[in-house]
Amino acid sequence: MNFNIPTPLEQYTFKNIPFFLKRDDLISQDFSGNKARKIEHYKGNLPENIDTIVSFGSIQSNAMYSLAKFASIKGLHFRYYANHIPQILMDNPHGNMLLALKEGMELCEGYEGLENIASNELLIQEGIATKEAFIGIEQLAQEIIEQLPKKSFEIFLPSGTGTTALYLSKALQKMGADYLKVFTTPCVGDSAYLIKQWNRLEKESRFYPRIIETQKKYHFGKLYAEFYQIWLELRQETNVEFELLYDPNAWIAILENRDIFSNLLYVHQGGILGNVSMLERYKYKFGVKR
Repeated sequence: MNFNIPTPLEQYTFKNIPFFLKRDDLISQDFSGNKARKIEHYKGNLPENIDTIVSFGSIQSNAMYSLAKFASIKGLHFRYYANHIPQILMDNPHGNMLLALKEGMELCEGYEGLENIASNELLIQEGIATKEAFIGIEQLAQEIIEQLPKKSFEIFLPSGTGTTALYLSKALQKMGADYLKVFTTPCVGDSAYLIKQWNRLEKESRFYPRIIETQKKYHFGKLYAEFYQIWLELRQETNVEFELLYDPNAWIAILENRDIFSNLLYVHQGGILGNVSMLERYKYKFGVKR
Protein backbone atom coordinates (compact mmCIF):
# COMPACT_ATOMS: atom_id res chain seq x y z
CA MET A 1 0.00 0.00 0.00
CA ASN A 2 1.97 2.98 -1.30
CA PHE A 3 0.93 6.61 -0.98
CA ASN A 4 2.30 9.39 -3.20
CA ILE A 5 4.00 11.33 -0.42
CA PRO A 6 4.91 14.16 -0.25
CA THR A 7 1.98 15.50 -2.23
CA PRO A 8 2.56 18.54 -4.49
CA LEU A 9 2.12 22.17 -3.50
CA GLU A 10 0.77 24.31 -6.33
CA GLN A 11 -0.22 27.96 -6.81
CA TYR A 12 -3.53 29.27 -8.17
CA THR A 13 -5.84 32.29 -8.07
CA PHE A 14 -9.59 32.10 -7.52
CA LYS A 15 -11.81 35.19 -7.66
CA ASN A 16 -8.73 37.39 -7.23
CA ILE A 17 -7.51 35.43 -4.19
CA PRO A 18 -4.02 33.99 -4.78
CA PHE A 19 -3.48 30.75 -2.87
CA PHE A 20 -1.28 27.72 -2.48
CA LEU A 21 -3.01 24.36 -2.88
CA LYS A 22 -1.78 21.27 -1.04
CA ARG A 23 -2.75 18.46 -3.40
CA ASP A 24 -3.60 15.68 -0.96
CA ASP A 25 -6.22 14.62 -3.50
CA LEU A 26 -3.28 13.09 -5.41
CA ILE A 27 -2.08 10.96 -2.51
CA SER A 28 -3.74 7.79 -3.81
CA GLN A 29 -6.26 6.69 -6.39
CA ASP A 30 -8.04 4.50 -3.87
CA PHE A 31 -7.82 6.56 -0.69
CA SER A 32 -9.19 10.07 -0.20
CA GLY A 33 -6.43 12.44 0.89
CA ASN A 34 -7.24 12.98 4.55
CA LYS A 35 -8.41 9.37 4.92
CA ALA A 36 -5.03 8.16 3.65
CA ARG A 37 -3.36 10.34 6.26
CA LYS A 38 -5.64 9.09 9.03
CA ILE A 39 -5.11 5.45 8.10
CA GLU A 40 -1.31 5.72 8.21
CA HIS A 41 -1.08 4.39 11.78
CA TYR A 42 -3.13 1.29 11.02
CA LYS A 43 -0.95 0.25 8.06
CA GLY A 44 1.54 -1.39 10.40
CA ASN A 45 -0.21 -1.43 13.76
CA LEU A 46 -3.26 -3.69 13.53
CA PRO A 47 -3.68 -6.04 16.51
CA GLU A 48 -2.78 -9.64 15.52
CA ASN A 49 -6.12 -11.08 16.66
CA ILE A 50 -8.19 -8.78 14.41
CA ASP A 51 -10.00 -10.30 11.45
CA THR A 52 -12.71 -7.64 11.01
CA ILE A 53 -12.79 -3.86 10.82
CA VAL A 54 -16.03 -2.15 11.85
CA SER A 55 -17.04 1.45 11.24
CA PHE A 56 -20.11 3.62 10.72
CA GLY A 57 -21.31 6.89 9.19
CA SER A 58 -23.04 8.24 6.11
CA ILE A 59 -23.93 5.97 3.23
CA GLN A 60 -21.64 7.72 0.71
CA SER A 61 -18.79 8.40 3.10
CA ASN A 62 -15.26 8.68 1.73
CA ALA A 63 -14.05 6.95 4.89
CA MET A 64 -16.36 4.02 4.17
CA TYR A 65 -14.70 3.31 0.84
CA SER A 66 -11.18 3.96 2.13
CA LEU A 67 -11.67 1.51 5.00
CA ALA A 68 -13.26 -1.06 2.68
CA LYS A 69 -10.21 -0.82 0.41
CA PHE A 70 -7.83 -0.98 3.36
CA ALA A 71 -9.55 -4.05 4.81
CA SER A 72 -9.48 -5.76 1.41
CA ILE A 73 -5.74 -5.14 1.03
CA LYS A 74 -5.12 -6.46 4.54
CA GLY A 75 -7.29 -9.55 3.96
CA LEU A 76 -9.80 -8.49 6.60
CA HIS A 77 -13.59 -8.43 6.64
CA PHE A 78 -15.19 -4.99 6.72
CA ARG A 79 -18.60 -4.27 8.25
CA TYR A 80 -20.12 -0.84 7.95
CA TYR A 81 -23.22 0.60 9.61
CA ALA A 82 -25.29 3.39 8.04
CA ASN A 83 -28.19 4.85 9.96
CA HIS A 84 -30.33 4.89 6.82
CA ILE A 85 -29.90 3.40 3.34
CA PRO A 86 -32.21 5.03 0.75
CA GLN A 87 -34.12 2.54 -1.35
CA ILE A 88 -32.85 4.17 -4.54
CA LEU A 89 -29.30 3.29 -3.48
CA MET A 90 -30.30 -0.24 -2.57
CA ASP A 91 -31.76 -0.68 -6.05
CA ASN A 92 -28.96 1.12 -7.87
CA PRO A 93 -25.70 1.29 -5.86
CA HIS A 94 -23.23 3.90 -7.11
CA GLY A 95 -20.46 6.18 -5.92
CA ASN A 96 -18.52 5.29 -2.78
CA MET A 97 -21.16 2.77 -1.76
CA LEU A 98 -20.73 0.76 -4.95
CA LEU A 99 -16.94 0.92 -4.73
CA ALA A 100 -17.01 -0.26 -1.11
CA LEU A 101 -19.38 -3.12 -1.91
CA LYS A 102 -17.03 -4.24 -4.67
CA GLU A 103 -14.28 -4.45 -2.03
CA GLY A 104 -16.43 -6.88 -0.03
CA MET A 105 -18.04 -4.52 2.45
CA GLU A 106 -20.86 -5.93 4.57
CA LEU A 107 -23.42 -3.13 4.79
CA CYS A 108 -25.84 -2.90 7.72
CA GLU A 109 -28.68 -0.45 8.27
CA GLY A 110 -29.07 1.00 11.76
CA TYR A 111 -26.51 1.36 14.54
CA GLU A 112 -27.77 -1.39 16.85
CA GLY A 113 -24.97 -3.77 15.88
CA LEU A 114 -22.35 -1.35 17.16
CA GLU A 115 -23.27 -2.38 20.68
CA ASN A 116 -21.83 -5.85 20.14
CA ILE A 117 -18.26 -5.51 18.88
CA ALA A 118 -16.38 -8.79 19.32
CA SER A 119 -12.81 -9.11 20.62
CA ASN A 120 -11.57 -10.03 17.14
CA GLU A 121 -13.06 -6.85 15.65
CA LEU A 122 -11.56 -3.37 15.51
CA LEU A 123 -14.03 -0.49 15.75
CA ILE A 124 -12.87 2.67 13.97
CA GLN A 125 -14.89 5.79 14.69
CA GLU A 126 -16.91 7.64 12.04
CA GLY A 127 -14.68 9.43 9.56
CA ILE A 128 -11.61 7.72 11.11
CA ALA A 129 -11.81 10.33 13.88
CA THR A 130 -9.37 8.59 16.20
CA LYS A 131 -6.33 9.56 18.25
CA GLU A 132 -4.29 7.25 16.02
CA ALA A 133 -4.96 9.60 13.09
CA PHE A 134 -2.45 12.07 14.51
CA ILE A 135 0.51 10.10 13.10
CA GLY A 136 -0.46 10.66 9.48
CA ILE A 137 -1.57 14.28 9.99
CA GLU A 138 1.77 14.99 11.66
CA GLN A 139 3.43 13.86 8.44
CA LEU A 140 1.20 16.29 6.51
CA ALA A 141 2.28 19.12 8.83
CA GLN A 142 5.95 18.32 8.22
CA GLU A 143 5.43 18.42 4.46
CA ILE A 144 3.69 21.80 4.66
CA ILE A 145 6.53 23.28 6.76
CA GLU A 146 9.11 22.05 4.27
CA GLN A 147 7.21 23.13 1.15
CA LEU A 148 5.95 26.60 2.11
CA PRO A 149 8.06 29.76 2.26
CA LYS A 150 8.90 30.41 5.91
CA LYS A 151 6.44 33.21 6.59
CA SER A 152 2.95 33.59 8.03
CA PHE A 153 0.22 31.60 6.29
CA GLU A 154 -3.46 30.95 6.93
CA ILE A 155 -4.12 27.25 6.32
CA PHE A 156 -7.73 26.45 5.49
CA LEU A 157 -9.61 23.17 5.23
CA PRO A 158 -13.29 22.27 5.76
CA SER A 159 -14.33 20.02 8.64
CA GLY A 160 -16.66 17.09 9.13
CA THR A 161 -15.50 15.68 12.46
CA GLY A 162 -12.69 18.23 12.34
CA THR A 163 -10.00 15.64 13.12
CA THR A 164 -7.65 16.66 10.31
CA ALA A 165 -7.90 20.38 11.11
CA LEU A 166 -7.37 19.78 14.83
CA TYR A 167 -4.39 17.49 14.46
CA LEU A 168 -2.82 19.65 11.77
CA SER A 169 -3.02 22.65 14.11
CA LYS A 170 -1.62 20.62 16.99
CA ALA A 171 1.22 19.16 14.94
CA LEU A 172 2.26 22.55 13.56
CA GLN A 173 2.35 24.05 17.05
CA LYS A 174 4.34 21.12 18.42
CA MET A 175 6.84 21.57 15.58
CA GLY A 176 7.28 25.23 16.47
CA ALA A 177 5.58 26.52 13.32
CA ASP A 178 3.44 29.09 15.13
CA TYR A 179 3.56 31.30 12.03
CA LEU A 180 1.20 28.82 10.35
CA LYS A 181 -2.39 29.19 11.61
CA VAL A 182 -5.14 26.67 10.84
CA PHE A 183 -8.67 27.84 9.97
CA THR A 184 -11.73 25.71 9.32
CA THR A 185 -15.48 25.87 8.79
CA PRO A 186 -17.96 23.28 10.12
CA CYS A 187 -19.78 21.39 7.36
CA VAL A 188 -21.56 19.00 9.73
CA GLY A 189 -23.35 20.82 12.52
CA ASP A 190 -22.06 24.12 13.86
CA SER A 191 -19.12 25.45 15.84
CA ALA A 192 -20.42 23.90 19.06
CA TYR A 193 -20.57 20.48 17.40
CA LEU A 194 -17.03 20.89 16.08
CA ILE A 195 -15.63 21.90 19.46
CA LYS A 196 -17.38 18.92 21.05
CA GLN A 197 -15.66 16.60 18.54
CA TRP A 198 -12.30 18.21 19.24
CA ASN A 199 -12.77 17.92 22.98
CA ARG A 200 -13.22 14.17 22.59
CA LEU A 201 -9.77 13.93 21.00
CA GLU A 202 -7.86 16.80 22.61
CA LYS A 203 -8.51 18.58 25.91
CA GLU A 204 -6.04 21.43 25.37
CA SER A 205 -7.99 24.11 23.54
CA ARG A 206 -4.81 26.01 22.61
CA PHE A 207 -4.45 23.49 19.78
CA TYR A 208 -7.93 24.17 18.36
CA PRO A 209 -8.07 25.83 14.91
CA ARG A 210 -9.94 29.08 14.36
CA ILE A 211 -13.52 28.44 13.26
CA ILE A 212 -15.20 30.57 10.59
CA GLU A 213 -18.88 30.05 9.88
CA THR A 214 -20.69 31.00 6.69
CA GLN A 215 -23.34 33.70 6.83
CA LYS A 216 -25.96 31.22 5.61
CA LYS A 217 -26.49 27.98 7.49
CA TYR A 218 -25.94 25.03 5.18
CA HIS A 219 -27.32 21.61 6.13
CA PHE A 220 -24.94 18.75 5.54
CA GLY A 221 -25.78 16.60 2.52
CA LYS A 222 -28.39 19.02 1.19
CA LEU A 223 -27.98 20.31 -2.36
CA TYR A 224 -27.43 24.03 -2.96
CA ALA A 225 -27.24 25.73 -6.33
CA GLU A 226 -24.45 28.00 -5.05
CA PHE A 227 -22.41 24.93 -4.04
CA TYR A 228 -22.51 23.57 -7.57
CA GLN A 229 -21.79 27.01 -9.04
CA ILE A 230 -18.68 27.65 -6.94
CA TRP A 231 -17.47 24.08 -7.56
CA LEU A 232 -17.83 24.65 -11.30
CA GLU A 233 -16.06 28.02 -11.16
CA LEU A 234 -13.19 26.52 -9.15
CA ARG A 235 -12.70 23.86 -11.81
CA GLN A 236 -12.86 26.41 -14.61
CA GLU A 237 -10.36 28.81 -13.01
CA THR A 238 -7.88 26.26 -11.63
CA ASN A 239 -8.43 23.19 -13.81
CA VAL A 240 -8.58 21.21 -10.53
CA GLU A 241 -11.59 19.12 -9.55
CA PHE A 242 -12.65 19.79 -5.97
CA GLU A 243 -15.06 17.79 -3.84
CA LEU A 244 -18.75 18.76 -3.99
CA LEU A 245 -19.84 18.25 -0.39
CA TYR A 246 -17.24 20.09 1.70
CA ASP A 247 -15.13 22.28 -0.58
CA PRO A 248 -17.91 24.62 -1.79
CA ASN A 249 -18.87 25.35 1.82
CA ALA A 250 -15.24 26.12 2.61
CA TRP A 251 -14.76 28.46 -0.33
CA ILE A 252 -17.92 30.37 0.49
CA ALA A 253 -16.49 30.91 3.99
CA ILE A 254 -13.19 32.07 2.51
CA LEU A 255 -14.84 34.49 0.09
CA GLU A 256 -17.04 35.94 2.83
CA ASN A 257 -13.95 36.53 4.97
CA ARG A 258 -11.35 37.28 2.32
CA ASP A 259 -9.81 40.11 4.37
CA ILE A 260 -8.56 37.55 6.90
CA PHE A 261 -6.42 35.75 4.36
CA SER A 262 -3.22 37.47 3.31
CA ASN A 263 -1.30 34.27 2.52
CA LEU A 264 -3.70 31.37 1.99
CA LEU A 265 -2.91 27.67 1.81
CA TYR A 266 -5.90 25.47 1.01
CA VAL A 267 -5.63 21.76 1.76
CA HIS A 268 -7.39 19.66 -0.88
CA GLN A 269 -8.39 16.61 1.16
CA GLY A 270 -9.57 14.51 -1.79
CA GLY A 271 -12.98 12.89 -1.77
CA ILE A 272 -13.68 13.44 -5.45
CA LEU A 273 -14.76 9.80 -5.91
CA GLY A 274 -17.92 10.89 -4.12
CA ASN A 275 -18.62 13.45 -6.85
CA VAL A 276 -20.11 10.71 -9.04
CA SER A 277 -23.13 10.31 -6.76
CA MET A 278 -23.27 14.03 -5.92
CA LEU A 279 -23.41 15.03 -9.58
CA GLU A 280 -26.22 12.55 -10.17
CA ARG A 281 -28.19 14.24 -7.39
CA TYR A 282 -27.47 17.73 -8.76
CA LYS A 283 -28.48 16.59 -12.24
CA TYR A 284 -31.76 15.21 -10.90
CA LYS A 285 -32.58 18.32 -8.83
CA PHE A 286 -31.24 21.17 -10.95
CA GLY A 287 -30.73 19.61 -14.38
CA VAL A 288 -27.04 20.55 -14.35
CA LYS A 289 -24.43 18.98 -16.61
CA ARG A 290 -20.95 18.02 -15.51
